[in-house]
Amino acid sequence: MNFPLFKQMIKVNAKGMMNYAFGSAFYILLIIWLYPGIAKNTQALNDIVKSMPEGVNNAFGLNSGFASAEAFISGEYYGLILVLILSIVCVQMSTRLMAGMVDQGSMAYLLSTPTTRAKVSTTQALVLITSLIVIVGVTTLAGFLGEAWFLGDSYPFNGERFLHLNLVAFMLFFAIGGLTFLVSCLSNDEKKALGISGLVAFGFFTIDLVAKISDKLSWMKSLTLFTLYRPSEIVAGQAEWGRISLVLLAVGLLSFGLGIVLFKRRDLPL
Repeated sequence: MNFPLFKQMIKVNAKGMMNYAFGSAFYILLIIWLYPGIAKNTQALNDIVKSMPEGVNNAFGLNSGFASAEAFISGEYYGLILVLILSIVCVQMSTRLMAGMVDQGSMAYLLSTPTTRAKVSTTQALVLITSLIVIVGVTTLAGFLGEAWFLGDSYPFNGERFLHLNLVAFMLFFAIGGLTFLVSCLSNDEKKALGISGLVAFGFFTIDLVAKISDKLSWMKSLTLFTLYRPSEIVAGQAEWGRISLVLLAVGLLSFGLGIVLFKRRDLPL
């Protein structure tokens, strides 16, 4: 790793990183603030959910119901909003850190210094991973603060399962980030890398959504990493979150590692 480069890249991306982190924190606090009002009508809402098509409930994580705050949060926030935020971060940042620098000529100047391609790509990978850690970490902290401020002892909240949910969410985007980073390492064109990375991240999400809605297309869930991410099952204690996390960790490490190795060996237009 090249520490001066890491420090500079964190400084360059700090504003965007913190905007996403505090934006995520704001949304989760807003949803927790809304829960006490929702909890008063839990039975009526559960009846409405049961009357909806099963595919819709599966797609938007409504099967966990509204009996607990973390169940409500998993469906309303972790099933869609956080997924979109972290997908955008993975696509934009991985492209900017590698393909963008090659396309704009910055990589040529960087590699002309006493450093190696392996160190540069490893450092850029760590910048992306650090950004994901910061965003998920701030979101997790905001969730516990929201529980203390707005819920207290009046409403059930399982902090352990909430932590499991955040860990799996991070691991999912560690894996997605690894794939988008791999794409960026193989591309000389920033726009092309952005398009392919977007197709990977949002394509996976779309495939998973379609597979949940339609029983006839349920086979498609095997084509996407999102099949391992089931927020409602995690907060209900029905998911093997440890095994899921290890699988996603392996995918992420393999993708980041492959990206670093291939970037080291490929020809660059420098």
